[in-house]
Amino acid sequence: MTLQNQYNKWKENTLKKSLDKFKERKERFAYSSGVEVPRLALPADGLDTTAEEHRRLLDHQSYLDNIGFPGEYPFTRGVQPTMYRSRFWTMRQYAGFSTAEESNKRYRYLLEQGQTGLSVAFDLPTQIGYDADDPIAQGEVGKVGVSISSIRDMMQLYDQIPLDKVSTSMTINAPAGVLLAMYIAVAKRQGADMRQLRGTIQNDILKEYVARGTYIFPPAPSMRLITDIFSFCAKEVPYWNTISISGYHIREAGSTAVQEVGFTLANGIAYVEAALKAGLDVDAFAGQLSFFFNAHNNLLEEVAKFRAARRMWARIMRERFKAQKPSSWQLRFHTQTAGSTLTAQQPENNVVRVSLQALSAVLGGTQSLHTNSMDEALWLPTEKSVRVALRTQQIIAYESGVADSIDPLAGSYLVEYLTDEIEKGALDYIAKIDEMGGALQSIERGFMQNEIQNAAYAAQQEIERKEQIVVGVNQFQVKEEMTLERLKVDPSIELGQREKLRKLRETRDEKRVAELQSRLVETAKGSENLMPLFIECVENDITLGEICNTLRGVWGEYVAQGF
Repeated sequence: MTLQNQYNKWKENTLKKSLDKFKERKERFAYSSGVEVPRLALPADGLDTTAEEHRRLLDHQSYLDNIGFPGEYPFTRGVQPTMYRSRFWTMRQYAGFSTAEESNKRYRYLLEQGQTGLSVAFDLPTQIGYDADDPIAQGEVGKVGVSISSIRDMMQLYDQIPLDKVSTSMTINAPAGVLLAMYIAVAKRQGADMRQLRGTIQNDILKEYVARGTYIFPPAPSMRLITDIFSFCAKEVPYWNTISISGYHIREAGSTAVQEVGFTLANGIAYVEAALKAGLDVDAFAGQLSFFFNAHNNLLEEVAKFRAARRMWARIMRERFKAQKPSSWQLRFHTQTAGSTLTAQQPENNVVRVSLQALSAVLGGTQSLHTNSMDEALWLPTEKSVRVALRTQQIIAYESGVADSIDPLAGSYLVEYLTDEIEKGALDYIAKIDEMGGALQSIERGFMQNEIQNAAYAAQQEIERKEQIVVGVNQFQVKEEMTLERLKVDPSIELGQREKLRKLRETRDEKRVAELQSRLVETAKGSENLMPLFIECVENDITLGEICNTLRGVWGEYVAQGF
């Protein structure tokens, strides 16, 4: 089939259905010179030309096989037929610090400033399943995120924010099921329909073993928790993204772009296989999988990385797992700009770095985006620096013109070459991991960890030898005095959180709590889905730490091995 015929078919079917549902932002897209911006630029402008050379290009099957059309397999050009011509990506600034009350103020401020989705950062005790009054939490409460120990904290976090109207992402992994249960319980108290909730939990434990370290339980029960969430949400919360399979932290740990794609998709394969082993149908849960990638400084490499990952996942899901629904083939992803590239030296330069990184994510077709603040290499970001970061996205969206045509870099000789090369390298990694028995086995053998460490070491050596220039760090230094405003977290908030927990335990029904904890032990020993019980527990004021400690008593804790 010629490209002309396939293009006509795409317009008549895929595009028409999309436009009937989502109108484009403008009737006509044009630049200042009056040149109209095409919805979709294709090889050999003027598809109806009769020139022999153009005809040869139009008949070239490789375009249809490898690039195709947006909204259609293999999704190289995007998962939506009109991409940003209908709706911009979700501008989702990651935020959370101190108490639920303080973070709630920041969320409402960001929504007032034009943010279109929430993204919650939790403090370290919450991430590893401890309450604010646990001795191990001392000194860390509210420091790198918001402190959430109970449903009462969660209610305050979303005060005056209607959960059936806002999409929420929660960066939480080991205790993801418990935090999702709290979110659902709060939504129910607001009167929201659980089936209408939209959002994402990160819920990616494999990358914690590889690159980040906020794990709690050993792999087997951790994977059980994940598949329980898959199963529960497929039936009860159908619009919720049940996992955000994360390459972000793999890249932050020092991986290359190829490793980020290869290891992330290998982990994705492991989650799909675990769900199938648990008896789930691939098309029942695959549409609720999402991904989370990093955006680094090399703009063209990053654009190619996103396009390659999308094409690879489509082929993996259709060919390897025999998924039938097109929604099961789509790699939908959130992007965050690279925290590891931010410098404490000349921090204003970080605005430029973040702008380039955000642009790469948009050119690569991201579904949502967080832009880091200029001062994050120094401390928690202030309101002003967060506003600049959000404005960066808005300027790209409304002023740059790059969102007016779909996949605008498609067909660039270099971008298509890089897309192919990144795919080849990532597939080589996946093949090696398959030979080891899968992602979990490769992690247990230290393969992923060692590859990342070697890449990080090589990159640092390049910086130290000045083969890689970091402006303001190893070249173009200046003597400077730090004048940026600083956000400080009041250490007394830890005492306040402890007092809240004391009052909660004094006023709740302890008999009911004991009964539910006993049920939790028995259910954890068996195979029944834990999510309904998590919801019942948090609704009866059982805390995050109490639930996680109960599970620790049944499953034990994971201890990292040395390699």
